[in-house]
Amino acid sequence: MMWLADQWEDYEVIDCSNGEKLERWGDYLLVRPDPQVIWDTPRKVSGWYQKNGHYHRSKKGGGEWEFFELPEQWQIHYKNLTFHLKPFSFKHTGLFPEQAVNWDWFSGLIRKAGRPVKVLNLFAYTGGATIAAAAAGAAVTHVDASKGMVAWAKENAASSGLSEAPIRWIVDDCVKFAEREIRRGNHYDAIIMDPPSYGRGPKGEIWKIETSIHPLVKTCAQLLTDDPLFFLINSYTTGLQPAVLSYLIGTELNRFHGTITAEEIGLPVSSSGLILPCGASGRFEK
Repeated sequence: MMWLADQWEDYEVIDCSNGEKLERWGDYLLVRPDPQVIWDTPRKVSGWYQKNGHYHRSKKGGGEWEFFELPEQWQIHYKNLTFHLKPFSFKHTGLFPEQAVNWDWFSGLIRKAGRPVKVLNLFAYTGGATIAAAAAGAAVTHVDASKGMVAWAKENAASSGLSEAPIRWIVDDCVKFAEREIRRGNHYDAIIMDPPSYGRGPKGEIWKIETSIHPLVKTCAQLLTDDPLFFLINSYTTGLQPAVLSYLIGTELNRFHGTITAEEIGLPVSSSGLILPCGASGRFEK
């Protein structure tokens, strides 16, 4: 079983072959590398040769974009949410579309909760999960170490009609922020975390997911209310399989007696019917 983000209209994976995927982002076609695509099938889809942007990997690491009539920035929509896109460093566009399957899941929980819901979103990037939770009615604390990413998330919130929504925008190291929230006595009904495999905080703090994720989950468990609504961890690191995420959540959240599930998440490939794996998610819900 895999959790599929299959409700998109403005985005699709059209084809994938030989380490790359052909995607439609609204009106534009991009070709980007994907390490999961280890098969080499014939590229019969015409979009491969009509692309608006192509990210070329370098054998020395990194890479660079090549553009063909692509604007510096454009928008796409997911249901009632609007996102600003712009190609930037290391192949990214500012959105992980596979996360829509998680947005739908926790948005349903928030709407059905029948009570005010406070959500903490750590490593919150450009705010996909933040604005999905806010649109569902939650008060959200959005934390990311990058000032630029937080500014981008604010733009997405404004474009989605959520300028006045109860969102706290925090530029900080996620681990240190969570530790301070414990000392301040703050609690949350739900926590989302989308940690990178490797990263640095604003003051040079080093994050390595294999050694840092369990201590953070342990810390965040102390931030949950006595009756938490949900807890979500996303991972793009190959070593953190769904079972690992399940054990990780269960170890620290067992006392809440909820349901713990974990699966790969993926995107359908429209030309072939394949499913492109895009990491894994672990979920807790009451």
